[in-house]
Amino acid sequence: MRVLGWIYLALAYGFIFLPVGALVLFSFQDGRLPVPPFNGPTVKWYADVLGDRDLMAALVNSLMVAAASSAVALVLGFLAAQGLARVALPGSVVMRGLLIAPMTVSYLIIALGLLSAFNHIGLRPSLMAAGIGHVVINLPLCFAILFAAMGAHQQNAERAARDLGASELRVLWHVSAPMLRPALLAAFFLSFTFSWDEFIIAFLLTRFDVTLPVEIWSMLRSGLSPATNAIGSLVFLVSVALLVVLEFTVFRKVRK
Repeated sequence: MRVLGWIYLALAYGFIFLPVGALVLFSFQDGRLPVPPFNGPTVKWYADVLGDRDLMAALVNSLMVAAASSAVALVLGFLAAQGLARVALPGSVVMRGLLIAPMTVSYLIIALGLLSAFNHIGLRPSLMAAGIGHVVINLPLCFAILFAAMGAHQQNAERAARDLGASELRVLWHVSAPMLRPALLAAFFLSFTFSWDEFIIAFLLTRFDVTLPVEIWSMLRSGLSPATNAIGSLVFLVSVALLVVLEFTVFRKVRK
């Protein structure tokens, strides 16, 4: 039975990572097309990608949008979770449901709704519009993570701080936030990863300044190339690096 378990595990991992392995392998293709047979290896496609100004500009745009939208979603999610967890409000269950509801809605529907709303108020497609869209999809994630992490021990510490004369702002800054640091970091890094890879909202809500996934899509319109494999491999590498950092700095401390 143990042998069958290892075989099943190997097949499952192979099924999951085979496309990624092919992507990375043919990013080193010494030819014009990323298809068999494999001719290489060569790193010229990585040199071309890193020397492409449009790609590097899109990379910077993605980093800015991901960092800014994740920070805003984190702050709003933290305040919403703190309020709904600590204050008894009429209809709080409905409020929590409404905050989490965007997680069940297609990104395409959200993007179309935001595009219509932005056109109505005169906000043109831009990186700011894409950032607002990413806040909309990441806020429910941040709220869910932080709300689930709030326990009775934290509430007791907050009460003790208030009894000692601390203002509400000091309680949030010096008690609530430090006690929720692992959850805050997890929410931020997961939001950053989702924003970094997101395409549909960024595609519909940007025009001239675009994010990296949109720039990659533009490259694919001209056909397959090892250069697209190279930039895809770099995106995958950044995403994996973020998750590895998150695993060793946050999740491990939470388990301990």
